[in-house]
Formats: sequence, structure tokens, C-alpha cells
Amino acid sequence: MKGKMKAMVFYEPLNMKYEEIDIQQIGPDELLLKVKACGICGSDIAYYWGLSPLETKDGKGPLVLGHEFSGEIVEVGDIPRSLGLFKPGDRVTVDPVQYCNACEVCKKGQVNLCENKSVSGVSTDGAFAEYAKSKYTSVHRLPENVTYEQGAFSEPLADAMYAVQNMEIGLGDFCVVIGPGPIGLAEAQLVKSSGAGTVVVLGTRDYRLDVARKNGADYVFNLQDKKSKHYVSDIKKKITELTAGKMADRVLIATGNPDIMGLPFEISGRRSVIVFFGLPGANDMVPVPALQTTFWDKRIKFSWLAPLTWPRSLQAIATKLIDVDALITHKYKLEELIPALEKVKKREGEPLKALVIP
Repeated sequence: MKGKMKAMVFYEPLNMKYEEIDIQQIGPDELLLKVKACGICGSDIAYYWGLSPLETKDGKGPLVLGHEFSGEIVEVGDIPRSLGLFKPGDRVTVDPVQYCNACEVCKKGQVNLCENKSVSGVSTDGAFAEYAKSKYTSVHRLPENVTYEQGAFSEPLADAMYAVQNMEIGLGDFCVVIGPGPIGLAEAQLVKSSGAGTVVVLGTRDYRLDVARKNGADYVFNLQDKKSKHYVSDIKKKITELTAGKMADRVLIATGNPDIMGLPFEISGRRSVIVFFGLPGANDMVPVPALQTTFWDKRIKFSWLAPLTWPRSLQAIATKLIDVDALITHKYKLEELIPALEKVKKREGEPLKALVIP
């Protein structure tokens, strides 16, 4: 499909322009989508303010950001067309991490660790534009009752689902989720629906904790704001009281804040599972109390991306296992992306997940 499209093109930190550029041409194994919705991720904010390099060859732009997106197929490459897999008009969402499906890592099923992956909106042009392309192997049809806006949330939800899967929750387990951002809030809902007996959410902002409480969390506690109605001064003591001294069975850390990395070890119990999900800095460390962790036979796990969780992510939305709409709080036009990034960064208007609607 030849022609021009509007796009937000990132050149360098604090330099992104609303421009008219060529529509990307697809290869034989690709699809072209008319973008219907694209989520703003914390990584988009990091790229725009120069807090993290892109994954392009030189770590720089120009590049169209945006990796949490859904859309309508408008053009189909030769391979998926010959296989009858997709057609124009199909409503889909996209896994932005485009695996090669051929390296030894992929062949082991460890596609999230692919040696040759590219990432839409991070290493190749993404979806803060009117059109975007993807390999057909990374595209998933939206269930009939899932909207494009909900579909755009399937990317962070697929990541969340993998993290919760790594928790190995047993029926009735006492589970703690630390970090009620949009993904942490989704994870708390998934933890509850996975059979947890008690779900506790820990954070530092009441408006997010209130959302957690309304969507399945049994207890919410503010660790920082002494004026908060949810404030507790000693969370270890509180968890001890709630569990009659047994401590938490499962702890999920949905934040990259290095100051919180030691807390899971203080509040987790015997044979507990601790899953680190939030993205830390390059030099951050996890302080492990080795002897106590050994004596209590704890397991420490890390969760990265969303290998093979997309179908379940979409079904979780379709079957109302998770309320995605409760997490989508703001919507912006494509040309409003820069002020949208600024508002989300400053948490203006108490945002959770903000979407760009081209």
C-alpha cells in the first residue's frame, strides 16, 4: 500500500515531531495495520526524556515509538495470504516483540529470549502513527467482544500473565503484589482469579490503591504517605498479623524501584515464591538474605516479556476475568502525544493506562 501517513517521529530526547511520512511497505511475511489504539508505556516516557536508549543499531532515532497497539488489517503479505491466515478487515492486536522462530532459543520455546528479535516501537517503527506493520506470526485476532482499546492493553496484560504464571499460585495462597501501576493492578486481578485466598497490594499512591481495592484486592497498604487512609508504618508487622505469623506464600514485585527490592524477603514465608517483574536499572542489585532464604527454602524468580501468553491474555479480557476498562483512564489524539507523555510522567489527572487514538 503506497501513500503517506501522519506519525509522531522521535529523533532524539525531547525532539519528536508530528509529520507526514511514507506508509511502511510490507514484506512477504508481514501485515499492514490501520492503527486503532496504542498505549503509552513507561518505556516511551524513558525514550522521550533520554532515560533509556532505543534498541536501534545506534540507540538513536529517527523512529516511530509505540508498541502496545491494535488495529485493522489493510494489507496482507504473500505468505499469510497463501496460508489463508489473515485478510483485510480482520481486527487484531500485535505482539511487538517479533521473534525469529528459528534460533535455538526459539526452538526451545523460549521465544521471549530470542537471539534475533526486533521490537516494534523500540528497534523498528511502531504505532504512534496511522499505520504500522508486523510479522504475521506476531499478530493475534481480537475476540468479537473485545474492543480495539481493550486490545491495545493485551500487550501489558500478556506480560502480567507470564509474571503471575511464574508465581505458581496454589488455591488459598496469601499473595502480595508490590507496585500498583497499570500492570501491577492487572496482575493483582489475575492473582485473585488464579485462586489466591488473600491478595494484598502495596504502593505509595492512594488513587491506585483505591482502584486495586475496587478490583479484587482484599487489603491495600500505603508504604509512604503518612496522611494516607491506607498508611501502615510497619508492613512486616502487618503481614505477620494477617497471616498469624506464617508470612506471604507468594510475592510479586511489579516495580523497578531499587529501594523496594529487599522487602519481598522480609514479608515472605517458608517455601514462598518471589517473582521480580518490574524493570530495574542497569546497576541495581537485589539484596538477598542468603541464610534465611535458604533455611526457609524460598524460590526467587524473574519474569521477562510474554512468551506464549497472548491467547490467554485475550481470553482473560473477553471472558471478563479482568476488567481492563477500569485501568484505561486517559485517551489522546495522535498529535497530542507529547503533552500526553508529559501528563503521564507528572501523573497529572491520576493516570493509569493512557491510550493514543490515531
